[in-house]
Amino acid sequence: MKTSKTRVWFITGASSGLGREFTKTALESGDKVVGVARTTESLNELEEQYQDTFKSFKLDITDREAVFTVIDQAVSHFGNLDVVVNNAGNMIMGMVEEFTEAEIRQQIDTNFYGSVWVSQAVLPYLRKQKSGHIVQISSIGGVLAGPLTGMYSASKFALEGFSEALAQEASHFGIDVSIVEPGGYWTNLYTQMQFADVKEEYRPVREFLASQEYESRDSHPKEAAKALMRLVNAENPPLRLLLGSQIFDAAIDHETRKIATWREWESVSRAAENAIPNPEE
Repeated sequence: MKTSKTRVWFITGASSGLGREFTKTALESGDKVVGVARTTESLNELEEQYQDTFKSFKLDITDREAVFTVIDQAVSHFGNLDVVVNNAGNMIMGMVEEFTEAEIRQQIDTNFYGSVWVSQAVLPYLRKQKSGHIVQISSIGGVLAGPLTGMYSASKFALEGFSEALAQEASHFGIDVSIVEPGGYWTNLYTQMQFADVKEEYRPVREFLASQEYESRDSHPKEAAKALMRLVNAENPPLRLLLGSQIFDAAIDHETRKIATWREWESVSRAAENAIPNPEE
């Protein structure tokens, strides 16, 4: 287990859902937290309760310049950063063909670029102190994709790809990077979910999907917060951590089938390689 010293957290999307539960759990453990969100009124209660250990800032994480400014302010306020949780995100449901350009950009800007900007902004501080832990809140949608979640999964696949590379780069400076892939939790991701305009041609597809038997097992966000604390307290935190039995099983099944397909087509894959000198030389 890591040292018990007081840590400083930076949590995006701290005003509700998983982010708020992460914030409360960190504060209750005795750590300090900087919580940011587009609107921070719901954080006033925490700021009053934890006057010496909690500070909130309004921040639109899609604004790169604003992200760097707030990170500087956060470090100035508490002196350093130890745990950075990129939690802010949204979800727009729809068939790929139904999305407008604006909706696609909105999905990618929040779920992908926002995390990139925060990661870039905190790295100089973490590199200088040669320690820190960046936690990227992805999703089961970052492991597998399905109908209606194409753009959401695109944003999470992108998040996972850059984070996997970042983990290898940051490790040279004593910085850990973990990708957390939650399943279902009762958060405002559901209540604030947006939908692309439905194309009539896809109504039969929607009817077919609605006829399939699937029941999401959703938990209280505090269960995810407990898991997050175990992750950041670990001496050797993993690159990826699935949260929830239902999505754990789904991920294992998905990867097993993926490997089976690779094996089935192994001869074609290997036959496509025949190393030769550069033909243009």
